[in-house]
Amino acid sequence: MSKKLVKTVFIRTIPIMTGYVVLGIGFGVLLQKAGYGWVWALIMGLTMYSGTMQYVGVDLLGSGASVITTAIMALVVNARYIFYGIPMIERYKNSGWKKPWLIFGLTDENFALLCSTEAPEGSSDHLYCLLVTIFDHCYWMIGCVLGVLLGSAMKFNTAGIEFVMTALFITVFVDQWRETKNHLPALSGIAVTLICLLIFGKGNFLIPSMVLIVAVLALGKRFMKGDTEATGGSDIEAELIRDEEDMMP
Repeated sequence: MSKKLVKTVFIRTIPIMTGYVVLGIGFGVLLQKAGYGWVWALIMGLTMYSGTMQYVGVDLLGSGASVITTAIMALVVNARYIFYGIPMIERYKNSGWKKPWLIFGLTDENFALLCSTEAPEGSSDHLYCLLVTIFDHCYWMIGCVLGVLLGSAMKFNTAGIEFVMTALFITVFVDQWRETKNHLPALSGIAVTLICLLIFGKGNFLIPSMVLIVAVLALGKRFMKGDTEATGGSDIEAELIRDEEDMMP
């Protein structure tokens, strides 16, 4: 393992580090206020490694949710990684012992970085992907532990701090809306969510809306694909796939 490779990975992951540490601190503070120490933050960051699910997990721990409810929630919340994983199948091929960690550590930011960069010349691509994954994972765990330590050392009103994840997804949503021309996936997600909210109520709408969003996007993709083949264009299909990935919460 060369110093050049490690340096390159560190420099490229600095933006992810700043985001992960801040978001991790938010989670750690909430976890500490719920009565859990830094060991719990470290374990959750190490084994779950899902910002959204960990924020949701604080409420699940406090409400005494059943194992089945927690499992379904985790599956639905993290369903977007199905779309992230498919493009990485070929790149992770023949990665040997590295593959399980590469698969486990595939997050939104990790996926974006790996899709937009390549290993430095002369370096193993699988090792490059692994180092990016390890660095990002460490950033997240550091943020989670720091949040618990800061929450126990500083006394302040934490009301609304859980909105940090919502703010992140709103920012991503607005950015993707501005960059893409096809807004059908975004509008579909908003419409399905509002309908489920009205039908099931604010306490039960999440799982039905997630399931229906996946179904609508799958059907929409098939419809748009057929329409694209009829017109002979491929750009629309590619854009729809990108939008579909970006709209998975």
